[in-house]
Amino acid sequence: MSAPHIVALGGTLRAESTTGRLLAAALEIAEARGARTTLLTGDDIAFPHYEPGNADSHAAIGRYLAALRTADAVIVGSPGYHGTLSGLVKTALDYVEQLRADERVYFDGLPVGLIATAAGWQAAVSTLQALRTITHSLRGWPTPMGLAINTAEPGDAIAKCNPQMDVMVGQIFDFLRR
Repeated sequence: MSAPHIVALGGTLRAESTTGRLLAAALEIAEARGARTTLLTGDDIAFPHYEPGNADSHAAIGRYLAALRTADAVIVGSPGYHGTLSGLVKTALDYVEQLRADERVYFDGLPVGLIATAAGWQAAVSTLQALRTITHSLRGWPTPMGLAINTAEPGDAIAKCNPQMDVMVGQIFDFLRR
């Protein structure tokens, strides 16, 4: 595969959210390895609650689904709200249902990197576990390395987890070479 397309989705509506910055950093690592990338965060995934008919008349949902249809791998990042993923990210993942009739259903056969952030370890870890469960439900293959990041700890989250992020992105590329 010459230039895999890796789509990262998630984050929050805040322009400089930690989760969004981590997704962008993961894509930078992927680009350095030769990938084409698409980042979908904030307003890019601020969709109405899932209803099958919404996808047909909503341009942003159409762009989102088009990006996923061309993805060779996906990275999903979510803040942990009350012990699980945010409504913003859950709604975006709910719209993956629109891929149910595609030749490649949902995330079937795709490697999926996962990033969970929270102001505490409990929510970060439980959010990561929820993302793994959803990835399995969407027929994706979560990378063995997933990132649970406690944003309440001092220091730059990106700098602290960069080695683990590099491993996660490397696992995506290893999967794609198979």
